[in-house]
Amino acid sequence: MSILVIDLGTSGVRAAIVGADASVTHEFRSPTLPDSPAPGLVEFDANAYAAAALDCARSALDAHGPVDAVGVTNQRGSTIVWDRATGEPLAPAQGWQDLRTVGDCLVLAADGIRLAPNQSATKLANILDAVDPDRTRDLCFGTPDSWIVWKLTEGAHHVSDLTNAAIWGLLSPDASHYDVTVMDRLRIPASILPRIVDSSGPIGEATALPGAPMVCGIAGDQQASLIGQGCVRPGSAKITFGTGGMLDVCVGPQPPTVAGRAGAGTFPIVCWRRGQETVWGVEAVMLSAGTNVEWLVEDLGVIERPEDSGALAASVPDADGVVYVPALLGLGTPRWDYGARGTLLGLTRGSGRAHVVRAVLEGVAERGADLVDAAEADAGVTLSSLRIDGGMSDNEVFVQHLADATQRPVEVSPVREATALGAGFLAGLAIGTWSGWDHVADTWTPSRRVEPGTPTDRDRWREALDRAAGWNEDLSALDF
Repeated sequence: MSILVIDLGTSGVRAAIVGADASVTHEFRSPTLPDSPAPGLVEFDANAYAAAALDCARSALDAHGPVDAVGVTNQRGSTIVWDRATGEPLAPAQGWQDLRTVGDCLVLAADGIRLAPNQSATKLANILDAVDPDRTRDLCFGTPDSWIVWKLTEGAHHVSDLTNAAIWGLLSPDASHYDVTVMDRLRIPASILPRIVDSSGPIGEATALPGAPMVCGIAGDQQASLIGQGCVRPGSAKITFGTGGMLDVCVGPQPPTVAGRAGAGTFPIVCWRRGQETVWGVEAVMLSAGTNVEWLVEDLGVIERPEDSGALAASVPDADGVVYVPALLGLGTPRWDYGARGTLLGLTRGSGRAHVVRAVLEGVAERGADLVDAAEADAGVTLSSLRIDGGMSDNEVFVQHLADATQRPVEVSPVREATALGAGFLAGLAIGTWSGWDHVADTWTPSRRVEPGTPTDRDRWREALDRAAGWNEDLSALDF
């Protein structure tokens, strides 16, 4: 059996074929960079986005042949509103990074309603205020998963799964129903919302594709990566080091004890819902990870390509006292400080390119250890090992420092981006490719395992964090 997976990312979309042996082949990509018409605004053309995804999907099918099911994974929180009758978007889609509703969130917080601008709730209200202020039109709201399933099924199904819906800011803390208080305050009509379906199970035929295969799996990108790395048993965890960094821990069937951000700066998430089973987790967030390496390339010109960072860093035995705090976009978990800024400490006349590059890699790894500490505190678990994917997982200097900073073995994913594999697992469970979660867990094998060496100086690291914090006082004062 084979599964077509459509992966809807922030800067690009891709389609690939997941085989019964958990291989990922016949991959096709298309860049879909969002626009930023003004500082803090992030938009994209939903029609162009869907067209790129469908083109990739058809190319994968042309190269491979028929498939047995379709799985979808997507950037979470990005918000699209379209006309139910025509299927046409009514405004530019707002990306999850869009910050235009910061003021709205602050006003709501003063009234006891805590929402973040990267959630869909205030984005949806903002779009409706512009295109349907009286709330009289027959419209559809969705995140990219909803939008692509609508396109795949040619308007037959308006759905989303619980991993996405639980992040919108529109559901109760236990994700069992819509929060009427929030919906009333934002004037969001129930008719606009998608039907919430299981993450794994038949949804509808993708009649827009050759052979009309059944859509059988949906999950947000980080949940898909968690599943794609076989972290389906309580206490297992992964970190994805892409543009940012996300640590997700599978906790189990118990709903969270807190509705929003927990004491150590993590958030509750739904890992998946399948049948009568809802599995919860916690998520820790690093606002910039690979972005820091891109900064070395595109802005400083220290290296020509991101992949050059490993060899240059390895050319010196250590960073020679140079410490870098990767706060180009502020800090996330555990100390949410949007006004923190990237900081280089310990420079001397003898500090060279290699020391700076090594310090950048090590700083991202230290932030990874911060996420581990926070997740363990909030989830009440001990992580015996870490699984990682994303672009930085190929960097040996980075991976070794992550093992040293966390003092845990680090297992590297056999596929660089595990999201597609996770969506494939969800769709495959629905059609019997894999018999259950134990089968999924046993299918996963790391490409390599890196053991921890000498512990890093975590006290020194925390001192560096203190130096980076609070640089922009206005932004540091924001709290969601």
